Amino acid sequence: MNQNPAAWDLMGHLFRAHPWHGVEIGSDAPAVVTAYIEIVPDDPVKFEVDKVSGFLKVDRPQQYSNVSPSMYGFVPQTYCGPQVARLCEARTGKAGIKGDGDPLDICVLTEKAISHGDILVDAIPIGGLRVIDRDEADDKIVAVMAGDIVYGGYRDIGDLPDNILDRLKHYFLTYKQQPDSGESTIEIAEVYDAEAAREVIRAAQADYTEKFAAFQALLVSARRL
Repeated sequence: MNQNPAAWDLMGHLFRAHPWHGVEIGSDAPAVVTAYIEIVPDDPVKFEVDKVSGFLKVDRPQQYSNVSPSMYGFVPQTYCGPQVARLCEARTGKAGIKGDGDPLDICVLTEKAISHGDILVDAIPIGGLRVIDRDEADDKIVAVMAGDIVYGGYRDIGDLPDNILDRLKHYFLTYKQQPDSGESTIEIAEVYDAEAAREVIRAAQADYTEKFAAFQALLVSARRL
């Protein structure tokens, strides 16, 4: 059948795109990516996108004092699978690592007080944290919001003040830890630079393409209706 752009455009106006699958990562990725924001620093609960419906849901109340020091969400059309895991193994020398099976997480720094999540922002990756949680690769890309007057000019993790980076590291080392649980299961194996962040993003894009190949083929077919 011939492609019908008008019909596809109409669908875009009638229905909201799924933030993981229906939102584009961005034409300039991995240098600039779209970030879907789930939580902001003022959130008293942890929000997380429902992977089936695409709606933002309450994952759990924040029970202790640890709150996200930045906007936090994920990069659409990415997946932490075998290629992300192999990259983690190669960079850390650890064996038996697997991807955590989620979209690639991203922290977006801005001086502005953003009041709520469930938004899209243009983000410039400047580095990342190679987080390992129970032998699962759970990378956290560190980015700045494009155009931000304070952070927007940063282009590498080395540009960040040490206290900002320390705050991010402390959050991810402790955000799952209960008061009497003993040692954390989370390890930050490496803090990496902007080029390494782009490498992780490309690996997560490749994992997404492999994981959701059938889904993407269905979308291509739909565009031809």
